[in-house]
Amino acid sequence: MSDPAGQMTIEVDETPFSDFLGFELLLAEEDRELLGRVRAFMTREVEPVINEHWTRASFPHELVPGMAELGIAGLAYDGPGCPGRGALVDGLVAMELARVDPSMGTFMGVHGGLAMGSVMIGGSDEQRERWLPAMARMEKIGAFGLTEPDVGSAISQGLATTATRDGDGWVLNGRKKWIGNAAFADLVIIWARDTDDGQVKGFVVEKGSEGIEFTKQEDKIALRVVQNAEITLTDCYVPEENRLGRAESFRTTADVLRVTRMGVAWQAAGCARGAFEHALRYTKQREQFGRPIAGFQLVQDLLVKMLSNVTASTAMNARASQLQDAGQLRDEHASLCKAHATARMREAVGWAREVLGGNGILLEHHVGRFVADAEAIYSYEGTREINTLIVGRAITGESAFV
Repeated sequence: MSDPAGQMTIEVDETPFSDFLGFELLLAEEDRELLGRVRAFMTREVEPVINEHWTRASFPHELVPGMAELGIAGLAYDGPGCPGRGALVDGLVAMELARVDPSMGTFMGVHGGLAMGSVMIGGSDEQRERWLPAMARMEKIGAFGLTEPDVGSAISQGLATTATRDGDGWVLNGRKKWIGNAAFADLVIIWARDTDDGQVKGFVVEKGSEGIEFTKQEDKIALRVVQNAEITLTDCYVPEENRLGRAESFRTTADVLRVTRMGVAWQAAGCARGAFEHALRYTKQREQFGRPIAGFQLVQDLLVKMLSNVTASTAMNARASQLQDAGQLRDEHASLCKAHATARMREAVGWAREVLGGNGILLEHHVGRFVADAEAIYSYEGTREINTLIVGRAITGESAFV
């Protein structure tokens, strides 16, 4: 339709039905077009095959070229070869990916968020030029090695992987766990503690390096498409030019995590949104007592509660992403979004499962996959408890960490 001046305007009801308040209208036209291309790709190319890959715990490598053509790797960053579209666009795209499959959303979050973010935030100008363009084209896939077998939430103080200076390079020793994409990545960002000054530093370990071993983690019940691996570093030599030039302490690691924690909040909203959409479609098709269950009061109550959770999380995430674009995002902002969105996601996928009854556990209806995948999203990039303490410290001035 047109406004009085004759210019085209867009109404809220022209956005997807699950974007109930029209958050996509916050985007410029070219960014909405990008979001539409992502939606079309995920719906046409990913959704028809993802259940089979989820069952086999395999990764659809054949889909990577198509994702690369979308130009969404490192979407928020303005480094060499990067799209530079900003945090809000990046967040809505992350939600769109997870809306169809949280595993593929996580794959892109690890590559385009954590790995590319480490190079963008912690790398020197030369290192950005060296790695970011190829990563943006998805010619080189990245992974992010921080978590260890014996330490997760306490990683800032308990990181045990070591880096020892040796001539013109460094020798890394230690173990990492839960490292997404590591089973096939071309570049792995390894965070290790300098044995000289005790500070945490970042290193880019390239595929084929000696002294690094990957063991794929099996038997996961969530995000089964994501190829996690345990990493063992045994006297792994890394040249000095592969040490991230601006990463001199854990503060740099935290700067990366602040940004990517917002990405997880968006993924959580997308996971909830996908479950809601499948549940709503199901209620319009499923008949009991002679009519669609969409007309039952208790079913409508659950659907509205799901939609409320999705909408509230999207609203919170959108505002925080606007702050990020303005350079004003703080740790507690990202933590509040992540804690809220993942808790609301857990509720929403449970309600979706409830709406489908026994059919909710069948992959053919998709909701069961969202229920399972939500459990991983709920925990990674900071548990709800840890994020709550970050926000609590900000609002009280008292630290409850022990």
